[in-house]
Amino acid sequence: MPEQIQSIISNLQGFGVKRLAMLAGIAALVMTVIGVASVYLNRPAYETLYVGLERSDVNQIGLVLGEAGIGFDVGADGTTVLVPAGTTAQARMLLAEKGLPTSANAGYELFDNVGSLGLTSFMQQITRVRALEGEIARTIQSIAGIKAARVHIVMSERANFRRDEQQPSASVVIRYSGIDAEKSAMSIRHLVAAAVPGLSADKVTVLDSDGNLLAAGDDPSNTSAARTLGVEQTVEAQIGDNIRRALTPYLGPDNFRASVKADVNTDTRQTEETIFDPESRVERSVQSVRANENNNQKQASSPTSVEQNLPETQTTSTEGPQSSSQNDRKEEITNYEINSKRIATVSNGYSVTKMSIAVVVNQQRLMTILGKDATPEQVAKRVADIQKMVASATGFDDKRGDVIDVSAVEFIDGLDGEPIEQPGMLASIGQHTGTLINAGAFIVVVFLVAFFGLKPMAAALTAPAKPAIAGPSFDDVQRSLPTPDAAADGSATAVGALPGARPGPTPLDDLRQKIRPAPQERLARMVDINEERTAQILRKWAAQEVAG
Repeated sequence: MPEQIQSIISNLQGFGVKRLAMLAGIAALVMTVIGVASVYLNRPAYETLYVGLERSDVNQIGLVLGEAGIGFDVGADGTTVLVPAGTTAQARMLLAEKGLPTSANAGYELFDNVGSLGLTSFMQQITRVRALEGEIARTIQSIAGIKAARVHIVMSERANFRRDEQQPSASVVIRYSGIDAEKSAMSIRHLVAAAVPGLSADKVTVLDSDGNLLAAGDDPSNTSAARTLGVEQTVEAQIGDNIRRALTPYLGPDNFRASVKADVNTDTRQTEETIFDPESRVERSVQSVRANENNNQKQASSPTSVEQNLPETQTTSTEGPQSSSQNDRKEEITNYEINSKRIATVSNGYSVTKMSIAVVVNQQRLMTILGKDATPEQVAKRVADIQKMVASATGFDDKRGDVIDVSAVEFIDGLDGEPIEQPGMLASIGQHTGTLINAGAFIVVVFLVAFFGLKPMAAALTAPAKPAIAGPSFDDVQRSLPTPDAAADGSATAVGALPGARPGPTPLDDLRQKIRPAPQERLARMVDINEERTAQILRKWAAQEVAG
């Protein structure tokens, strides 16, 4: 390695400053070409998605595409949206689910375009309903999983010849994905009911884009049947969770399965009880009545005689019998209050009337625990132990009629996981065709640049240094050129002979013979060295030829 480095350093020193500068320029050019090619070729080609958009639509489209992981670019005019080539259809479908672009105002901004002149009360009411529908639809679309929504509202109306007022109602159509549609429909019903004055949740109907009815009429979650079903599911899930917590440390999460069926009574019970205590009494009131009565009676009687029958006669009365009486009465009434206790009990809970539990255990796991030489009696005993464990974890009660069954069976592999479809090779290649083409073009460019640029430069740097050959200097070449005098006299000094040189071949003469160029090249070289001198020589030659 040091010898190679030394060879490279010696070669660089032998190149000189000009050649080193040329090599540096070539290397910079190569790196620039590679960088520009990588940026240009790896940059995705963009296609126009929409043009002539409003600024609000551009912002909403950018948010949706960014959340979906689709790259985009906005044109210089601010009204054009560009997406990578091959994703145009996907981006348009995604934006269509969100109701974009929507240049038509659908919310309360409708009132911005409504003039104050010539607007009737009916038109104002219709505009208000449209604005309310648009605002509610936007709010519904902001819920996670809701792709698009449309709302229709019928406001309350009371006619002149009707006694009853028409109740408001609403209908909602949604497009969703990846959510529980029924739960979302319940939430949407309450949202719409709270946004419209006088609207109740049972007057809101929710459908999906396929025409399936998601919610209508009374809220099913408030019925007794739904409440009972919900309580049963909660109890069963809790019991199943208890079984898992009890058996997982022993058998493992994948070596048993438990199923629970619980019968739950959710009837509302009210008990009233009144208790009287005869040993405890309290005077409530005392009433006393006292009466004194004195009675004197005196009676006069007329005698019976003839004078009674005579006219104008007056009979004299005589005193009759007399009587007198005296009566005293005293009465006292005492009212007592008996101590009593009244108990009223209202129960809105539930009670488990019966419970059925089935547990299956992987037989292979039991054999692993007990050993390969385990007998059926040992397996049965271990199953009985597991059954006791399950009974303790679930609150098993024989008096209530509960049933529990634990069995050891052989499990089949691959039933729990559902195979996930993977895209085929052709589909994957089709999705990344543009990327593959760009990558291939980039590899070709890098190969050509490396082959025609870097390889010769590396060969030049690693080549062994050659001894430099000292060529003739400028003065020697000038002296070797024929002069007019020498040409005219026909002296023995030839072109290429140095003045004052010894006769006979010299190393410089041999070198000149080997690298002697053509006459035209020598003339051109002479012109480059000294134009005036060459012109004089040519004039002398021409004059000699004319004189001859």
